[in-house]
Amino acid sequence: ANVTFIIMISICIAHYTAANISLNKSPVLCLGRIVREQCCVSVQEDNMCSAGINMAKIEGACDSLFSSTCDTKTKKMCCNCCLVGKSLQEKGLPCDHKLSVSYQCGLVSRACCVDGAHDNQTDTTRTNEYQCNGLCAQLCVGNNSCGCFKGYQLKPDGKSCDDINECLLGSSNCRGGERCINTEGSFRCQREVSCGTGYELTDTNDCEDINECEAGIHNCGPEFECQNTQGSFRCLPKVKCAAGFIQDALGNCIDINECVSQSSPCHRGHLCINTVGSYTCQRNSVNCGRGYHLNEEGTRCIDIDECKNPEKVCGGHGCINLVGSYRCECESGYVFNSISRTCEDIDECRHYPGRLCAHKCENTPGSYKCSCTTGFKLAADGRNCDDLNECEANPCSQECANVYGSYQCYCRRGYQLSDIDGMTCEDIDECALPTGGHICSYRCHNTPGSFHCSCPVSGYTLAPNGRSCQDIDECVAGTHTCTVDQSCFNVQGEFRCLSFDCPQNYRKVGETVPRLQRADIIRCIKNCLPNDYSCTLDPVTSISHTSISLATMREFLRPEEIVFLRTSVRPYGTYHLGSFDVKFEILEGNVENAFDIIKRIEHGMYVGVVRQVKPLIGPLSTVLKLLMRNLSSQGESSQNVINVHVFVSEFWF
Repeated sequence: ANVTFIIMISICIAHYTAANISLNKSPVLCLGRIVREQCCVSVQEDNMCSAGINMAKIEGACDSLFSSTCDTKTKKMCCNCCLVGKSLQEKGLPCDHKLSVSYQCGLVSRACCVDGAHDNQTDTTRTNEYQCNGLCAQLCVGNNSCGCFKGYQLKPDGKSCDDINECLLGSSNCRGGERCINTEGSFRCQREVSCGTGYELTDTNDCEDINECEAGIHNCGPEFECQNTQGSFRCLPKVKCAAGFIQDALGNCIDINECVSQSSPCHRGHLCINTVGSYTCQRNSVNCGRGYHLNEEGTRCIDIDECKNPEKVCGGHGCINLVGSYRCECESGYVFNSISRTCEDIDECRHYPGRLCAHKCENTPGSYKCSCTTGFKLAADGRNCDDLNECEANPCSQECANVYGSYQCYCRRGYQLSDIDGMTCEDIDECALPTGGHICSYRCHNTPGSFHCSCPVSGYTLAPNGRSCQDIDECVAGTHTCTVDQSCFNVQGEFRCLSFDCPQNYRKVGETVPRLQRADIIRCIKNCLPNDYSCTLDPVTSISHTSISLATMREFLRPEEIVFLRTSVRPYGTYHLGSFDVKFEILEGNVENAFDIIKRIEHGMYVGVVRQVKPLIGPLSTVLKLLMRNLSSQGESSQNVINVHVFVSEFWF
């Protein structure tokens, strides 16, 4: 064994010396006895595992390894794991197939599986070996030059291949805590430290906690619940004990003897008596007066030093112990109460009302503090109060006026002060006010701090007062479309082109005017031909036309007089010794009975008055056909027909 150890140390030093010379590094890893020993153990295991892998590749079996020495076990393990990898490659399974083997065995199996794939690839290249006359150990790359598989390097003879030790060259990808083990044409990574009890090694070479509770490998009894912890588990009793009891290992609740387990649970002069789940304190027979207590033996009364009491009987003030009592030396602002034997605060605000602070006095422990009411700030002397100019902080959204002890917010025209905070100015919606419907004739539009009115799109214009809508007289402005033989009549918001023709046996009096006024009348008088008796006997002597424009009435309070038919007939008078009268009636066009006609006397003459007695909603037009009958004592003498063309506008202005 000593010879083998010396040989392995020599091999280790030789390997590391060669590696450090090739990498230009100092041989730090082989310095020291422990480092050399570990180095050699690693190389020895590496060589044993490599021998087992080579046996599996060459012989295809591991039956010759029967001895149970440590070296033979490593060699046999690597041999068997390599055979598993070769079997995976032969069956066409992936080399990283998850197997229930150790991490080290999995690495060896994966390496042999990958090398087997490379060996199959080399079969296709053996035809090229004939080009090199079979002189190359692994690959012939052409031009009688030899090459090597991955994980090998060409020897100086240019024909043979030597394994590359990735572990010595540092070209492995092993992580921290893993040891690199060189294999033929590759390498493997082996964890240096085991996971320990309660953990298992995963396929990624990491340690994972074993949940003993889920796996059912815990030893908790039926009265306990299993709780998993990192690397272990706990058995928690299902039944919880009440206060005054403790639970044993079997989950039973056992009474706690507080008199034994605790240090002096009862006060001095008392005897502790244990009970089930608790304890009681019984006073000793010797009683001491106030300021005294029993000695430790319980035989006599001694003075209590109240000043040394941790409860601070004087509350931070000076304390003087007396026999059977004590006295407090109170600080300024306090007074000693001989009954309660404590220092009590002096309420300066109650003892000196109105003399300490100008506004409010607030008592504090040992002193007092002055404060001011809202709208004032404490003066420099700490007692008086000065007016606070709240407007400097801009509390109002628009205008602010400081007053003594307060302030007042004001708003500009068109705004009003909020009822919620009394500081924010809100826009007044003039259009929504109870009188908003009368601010504008047509439409009211609210704007911040104001409003504006608008009129219908056509036929009207806004008046100079900015609120009313004025009708545009198209007949005067010349914007109408009436022809030469028509008369333009202006109505509210528009116009009408009117043309009146006289019927047969009547002739028009006057010429057609280009513009009709409200009072204008077009008259047709009877003009019979000679010997036309039917015309002569017709009582209608004249037919007249007049026009009137009305607005839609929103509020109809009383009848509106719109047309006046004046006569020359005097009431109760005589005309050539005969009495005369006149009657008025509506023949046609009385829409919804919205009109009536009455007779009255004005300036000593009969007058027929046409009234609107019901509201009409425009746009609407109608022709009121009125009949005026002249009566005499002998009967009806003549008739006059008056056609009133009524145009009701869509709007109320």
